[in-house]
Amino acid sequence: MQQKTISPAAWGQLLLLATIWGASFLAIQTAVQEVGPFTSVFHRTVWAALLLWVVVLALRLKMPRDVATWGAFMVQGGLNNVVPFTLLAFGTKHLETGLVSIFNASTAVFGVLIAAIVFADERLSARKAAGVALGFLGVVVAMGLSNLQELDLRSLAQLACVAAAFCYGSAGSWARARLGHLEPRVAATGMLTASSLMMLPLTLLFEGPISFDLMPQTWAAIAYYSIVATGGAFLLYYSILAKAGAGNLMLVTLLVAPIAIVIGAVVLGEALHPRHYAGFALLALGLAVLDGRVLSLLGSRRRNRI
Repeated sequence: MQQKTISPAAWGQLLLLATIWGASFLAIQTAVQEVGPFTSVFHRTVWAALLLWVVVLALRLKMPRDVATWGAFMVQGGLNNVVPFTLLAFGTKHLETGLVSIFNASTAVFGVLIAAIVFADERLSARKAAGVALGFLGVVVAMGLSNLQELDLRSLAQLACVAAAFCYGSAGSWARARLGHLEPRVAATGMLTASSLMMLPLTLLFEGPISFDLMPQTWAAIAYYSIVATGGAFLLYYSILAKAGAGNLMLVTLLVAPIAIVIGAVVLGEALHPRHYAGFALLALGLAVLDGRVLSLLGSRRRNRI
């Protein structure tokens, strides 16, 4: 069976998605200064869902009405939004940002492994395993090896982050298996609608009535991470899923952390250290191994010389 690969178009979409999600950290940091984590997540899903409903209605796309598909939307919304967002909200209260980012990058490892188990055309080859390992090592180096000294799997906060990464990794395979036949805009709309329906009672229960009397900068941050980094991003998410498969899609998490570091350096003036460049180099090598085209070209040139 022909294995799923990453085309140049899919690589471009992966980079764009990682950039969008990498920039969302700044927006989320701004928003949570005024609203709680549950309220922040509710804003993230509900405004994105409303935007996509406008798109669906304008384009007269047909939304599914069967219980099975909406059940799949609920599961996908839980795996991709509600559960990991809530777990990470808990984790970030007790852990350093660098350590949380490393756990988040482990999504790629979970995603590739789960997809290899579930799908025959996404088996775990030696090259793919080596590429993921190099990419993950690059993220760890870029974020700082000192963060690994804080690893303690007995910590509930760290276990929460691991569980969040597992949910993200599982979501790609679930989406391909149960929602892969749907048009990307339909799939994203259904998932975000289901997420919003689940987040509303959780927000009211843990944080009370939702306030809409917010500062302009908070609304600007919410607008970015809901409309661009959620509504628009999940259109890319399902498009990449169709092109490259569930495991390859999860590689985006390896790109998010380095991009977030660069954005922090450009926007906030944070310093770039030698470890950042070393980590970026390892990440680039890992992605080159995963892609395979560079290695094939080098092998072909070597054979021609012989």
